[in-house]
Amino acid sequence: MPERPYTLLSCGMSLDGYLDSATDERLILSNAADLDRVDAVRAECDAILVGAATVRNDNPRLLVRKQERREDRVARGLAPSPVKVTVTCRGRLDPGGRFFTTGDSPKLVYSPTGTAPELRSRLGSVATVVDGGTTVTMRRMSEDLHERGVRRLMVEGGGTMHTQFLTEDLADELHLVVAPFFVGDSRARRFVDDGPFPFQPDRPARLVDVRRIGEVVLLRYALSPRFEEAAP
Repeated sequence: MPERPYTLLSCGMSLDGYLDSATDERLILSNAADLDRVDAVRAECDAILVGAATVRNDNPRLLVRKQERREDRVARGLAPSPVKVTVTCRGRLDPGGRFFTTGDSPKLVYSPTGTAPELRSRLGSVATVVDGGTTVTMRRMSEDLHERGVRRLMVEGGGTMHTQFLTEDLADELHLVVAPFFVGDSRARRFVDDGPFPFQPDRPARLVDVRRIGEVVLLRYALSPRFEEAAP
């Protein structure tokens, strides 16, 4: 079987499992100390992946923020921040978004064959558009990333990406931060969608760490045997 990167999912959610509110106002699920932890995790990865909806809704930079960490990456012969990766079905991405305009690392956009030509015409100057076939699968994309030199991949959302990596059994580690409040609105986006998840009562995920970070809690799960080999 072709190789794929070690894959770490990173997510913050409310006590009732929501990633955001149902309003236009962005829901803050973390704090400064946890954001610094996430920054340290980013600095150890070769690529960061978010879905197209996250690119549109959050307009993220996806950069390593702390100067010392950027300098350490450069000293190791790496770019200051990891490669940025996104996946889109319909190609609704703005080339002026911060995903594309910030940082010197390569930007990769995976899309279906039918969308790729138009995307290349719009994004060709700011990103590499990769033809992912009739339907982009996380396995095929992961294998392509490995061929491009990505050995450690961080998936930062959103729910569709987390769902696909988990249901395809492609995740090796999960960092789940729980904020101390409820959203209580079923119109909001949950951590994952319905699906055939491999982790069931007879095959539970293995909890390897619980850490209080201010008023949020980090739950760290090992999801595959590769955890022991690849986790720093």
